[in-house]
Amino acid sequence: MRYTLGLDIGSTYTKGIVLDGDHAIVARAMKPTGSRLAEAAQAVMDDTLAAAGLAREDITYCITTGYGRHQFADRDTQVTDLTATARGASFLFPRTRTVLDIGGQTMKASRVDDARKVRTFRLNDKCASGTGMFLEKTVRYMGFDTQDIDGLLETATEAASISGVCTVFAESEVINHLSNSVPPENIMLGAGMSLTGRSVQLLKRVKIEDELTLVGGILRWGRIAQAISEELKMEVNVADGDLPQFTAALGCAILGHVRLRSLADAPAAATAPAMHAVSQVTVKPCASCA
Repeated sequence: MRYTLGLDIGSTYTKGIVLDGDHAIVARAMKPTGSRLAEAAQAVMDDTLAAAGLAREDITYCITTGYGRHQFADRDTQVTDLTATARGASFLFPRTRTVLDIGGQTMKASRVDDARKVRTFRLNDKCASGTGMFLEKTVRYMGFDTQDIDGLLETATEAASISGVCTVFAESEVINHLSNSVPPENIMLGAGMSLTGRSVQLLKRVKIEDELTLVGGILRWGRIAQAISEELKMEVNVADGDLPQFTAALGCAILGHVRLRSLADAPAAATAPAMHAVSQVTVKPCASCA
């Protein structure tokens, strides 16, 4: 059995996934990235391998992506997060044509083709108010922890108005709501709706095509996905549990198997298929991801 490892070394969290030769998820792990990216990647690799019951020599191919993809030396290659996310989203939902990825410090919208390659994309990486970091800063300012966000969102009765176009102004609105005794859960929902509005605008710029798949850490909070769906008036794809946060790492592990097939086929003929042709091979989702 050949195993591949995908590492998403993000600006906020580092994620790792091991896939077996049948593209089934064997194990996954996650840790805050912090300031030492290579150390975070090594720690996540160690945790993922331990959870899988494997050693480093059992991994045939390792691909990294994300903010720190060049910082980890023990890799075979690296790919951009757009490439990795497109592959992971298409694996989870094969008919994906548009992807929205809301991370800790960036938001990205992209369109993908039948070969699961990115055709066009738009980024919002200039202001934290359009990212998961804004929600985390909001909840901490109100005296809660990140793990409380989902509960606050689910218990909110109405969204407090937060219209600031940058995180500084938005935080001022949060402070004003607190001084006026607005319930924290309604402030939390207001912050979520503010982020939702920015994501919808970014999607419109990339020109949405069915199907739309949502990925990234904040999409594990169901109220956000519901708000985006309602705003767009269309159904959206969201993987179960914490898989939205692992989509890029999953894409890296899948691409590892694609690369292994390419290498195996290379000696078979003088004109081995190009990488883009090999990447069109359809992969079957594992039972836990179907």
